[in-house]
Amino acid sequence: MPMPTLPLAALALLIALPVHSASAADPNDWNAVLEQAQGQTVYWNAWGGDTHTNRYIEWVTEQMQREHNIDVRHVKLNDTSRAVSRVLAEKQAGNDAAGSVDLIWINGENFAAMRENDLLYGPYAESLPNFALTNADANPEVITDFTLPTQGYESPWGKAQITFYYDSERIETPPTNMAELLDWAEANPGEFTYPRIPDFTGSTFLKQALIELSDNPDALYAPMEESDFQAVTAPLWAYLDELHPHLWRSGRAFPDAGPTLRTLMSNGELSLAFTFYPSEPAAAVAGYELPESTRSYVLEGGTLGNVHFVAIPYNSPHKAGAMLLANFLLSPEAQAYKQDIDVWGDRTVLDMNTLDASERERFAIDESNPAMLAPEALANTLPEPHPSWMTALQNAWQERYVGN
Repeated sequence: MPMPTLPLAALALLIALPVHSASAADPNDWNAVLEQAQGQTVYWNAWGGDTHTNRYIEWVTEQMQREHNIDVRHVKLNDTSRAVSRVLAEKQAGNDAAGSVDLIWINGENFAAMRENDLLYGPYAESLPNFALTNADANPEVITDFTLPTQGYESPWGKAQITFYYDSERIETPPTNMAELLDWAEANPGEFTYPRIPDFTGSTFLKQALIELSDNPDALYAPMEESDFQAVTAPLWAYLDELHPHLWRSGRAFPDAGPTLRTLMSNGELSLAFTFYPSEPAAAVAGYELPESTRSYVLEGGTLGNVHFVAIPYNSPHKAGAMLLANFLLSPEAQAYKQDIDVWGDRTVLDMNTLDASERERFAIDESNPAMLAPEALANTLPEPHPSWMTALQNAWQERYVGN
């Protein structure tokens, strides 16, 4: 079973104090970083549950070896909290210089837990040469993680937003809000579901539903401890109790992860699904994993979105190599390749106004794909709640539904 996420405290009061190791190159001296990074092996702990993501990371490792003589090792995770717990265990054991994790794909409650326990190196992100391409002043989401300021302790590298998709040959008019989704599920039993908690896609579905259903959604943007959790979440549990009997396998079992929804759509078990990557349905159509009758959309009130980041643990022995990797992930080359639906389809964090015309052309969206959403369709992005809600919701869901 996944290890539990570490407890959260008054995270908004965290102060950005430098935690530079004596052996780490100064991120403000990029020439020194380049020199020190040569020949290093960077152990990148990153979710490994999707073939498209893994294929992109394989390409990154090839580029880093060829262009920078950096050996990147993808340590595949099924739960990011495992890497967080490993770094904490190393700190408790006094291992402050030879950690096993050099870079970690992270956001949300895991970032909050690492900051709370002083497990991250930084500030470094805003010193990366390519960070300026995000134009953070105009795009504050690249320096904000689930309401918390990143303070230079993590570097952005992709955007996600809940996107629903369906088979238009089986559904004429898809549901556009949570109430309609319940009605639709009742009329079409077994044709919709969500991933088993604590999968992050499934957990995000809980938050999406809670924002729409709660009588006090503003409470979600402050630490959970400041609210009456039972009162705020009561409408969610009532909704799920009513929804579950109409889900795939009557709600007695749930898919293990987001990509499994795509598989269930492909084999016809589901006719409506959702993803956290807006271009995923179009990529699946292009790769012949989903039929050309697939269409994408977002709910009428908007859907949750966030930026995902990479961070460097405080005891990484290869901080220079990790910084060089984080900087490469922000390059126009890497960002455009990542956004390509034939590769992954994960949308860029770069501000197009910072790029020249030839670079911008590489980011053009192929709107001829019938499952591709136009960029303006994602304009209504709902901000992520405070990270403490994620952990509390996951625990409450498991207590309520596991074994039932």
